Amino acid sequence: MNRTQATLADGREIFFYDDVARTRQVHDTRDISRPGGGSELRWDAYLGEWVAVAAARQNRTHKPATNDCPLCPSTEERATEIPQSDYDVVVFENRFPSLAGGPALPPDFAEAAIAAGEDLTTVRHPGAGRCEVVCFTPEHTTSLAQLDVRRLRTVVDAWADRTAALLAMPEVDQVYCFENRGEEIGVTLHHPHGQIYGYPFPTPRTSRMLEQARATREATGEDLFARTLAAERAAGERVIADNEHWTAFVPSWARWPVEIHLMPHRSVRTLPELTDDERDAFAALYLDVLQRGDRLFATPLPYISGWQQAPASAEGTDFRLHLQLFSIRRADTKLKYLAGSESGVGVFINDIPPEQMAQRLREAGETR
Repeated sequence: MNRTQATLADGREIFFYDDVARTRQVHDTRDISRPGGGSELRWDAYLGEWVAVAAARQNRTHKPATNDCPLCPSTEERATEIPQSDYDVVVFENRFPSLAGGPALPPDFAEAAIAAGEDLTTVRHPGAGRCEVVCFTPEHTTSLAQLDVRRLRTVVDAWADRTAALLAMPEVDQVYCFENRGEEIGVTLHHPHGQIYGYPFPTPRTSRMLEQARATREATGEDLFARTLAAERAAGERVIADNEHWTAFVPSWARWPVEIHLMPHRSVRTLPELTDDERDAFAALYLDVLQRGDRLFATPLPYISGWQQAPASAEGTDFRLHLQLFSIRRADTKLKYLAGSESGVGVFINDIPPEQMAQRLREAGETR
C-alpha cells in the first residue's frame, strides 16, 4: 500500500493512496476553519434506535459548477479540498460531518439513562463517530465503473486501511464504506466519490442481521451467510457472475428493482481481513457488475453501494462481509419511490422479480 498522510489547513486529516509508490509534499494554503454546529445523537424511544442531528450540514456544498468542484485537484488559481495537482485515490475527513467525533458512546447508554429516570424525549449524546470522503479519481466526468482494475484495487486498499484505522478508535464500533451515485439518489457533488462513516453503535440493519444469524445458529447450528451463499450458488437462477473468491447474486428477497450482493466465498468479517488475491478478485468482479448495471437502462444506473461489515462489539457472532448495491430505477423513465408501505411501516414491495433482474444482468454481460 502506497499511502501519504497529511493535515489540511483546518486540522482535518487527509490520506493519499497511490497506485504506485511516489513521494508527496502536501501543504494546504487555504485560510479555513471547521464549520460550527457539531452533531448530536438523539434516542428514538419507539424503535430503540439512534438518530443523528447535524445542523451544520444544512450549509454544505450543493451542486457546484464543474470549475468550482471541491474534489478536483488544486490548481495555481484555485485551492480545493485536495492540495495536490494530481492524485490517484484520496480520503479525508468530511468538512460537514454527520458524526463529529464526540466522546465514545457507552454501551447501553440509552437504556441506562431511561432506567435512571431520564425523560424518554431527552436521551441524547454528542455525535460520536467519524465521517470521511473518498475520491476515486481526479477525473471529474468519469465514474467508478469506468476505472481500470488497478485503480479499483487501490480503492479497495483505501477502504480496508481506513476501516482498520476507524475500528481502532474508541468512539467507533462499525464502519460503513459507501457510494451514492446519480442525482436520482440525491448526490450533490458529481465528482466520483464515496464516503466512510464510523458509527459509535451497531447500525439498525446490521443489528437485525446479527439477530437473524444468532437465530439461525441456535435453530440449525449453521452459519446464516454460508447457508445463504450455498443456496444461491446451488440454485444458480439469481447468480449474475462469480470467480474463484466471490459470487455476485440478486438475493431472493431483493427489496429494490436492482439489488446485487457480492459475497466472499471465505468467511471474513471486515475488509482488512481480505487477502491480496481476494482483493484483486473483488476488483475485477465489481467492475464487471458495475458495467452490467450501466447497460440495464437507457442512462447510467443510479445506485447506493456499501460494505456490510461486522461491528467491533459483535465479536464471536456469525457475520460475513459483503457488498450490497441497490438502485431505485425500475425502467428507463421510471423510479421506485418509497411510498406508504415502505416509508410508513417498512414493508417493501418489489415490482421486478429477482430472478428476472438476475437474468437481465447476466444478459447485460453478454452485450459488451
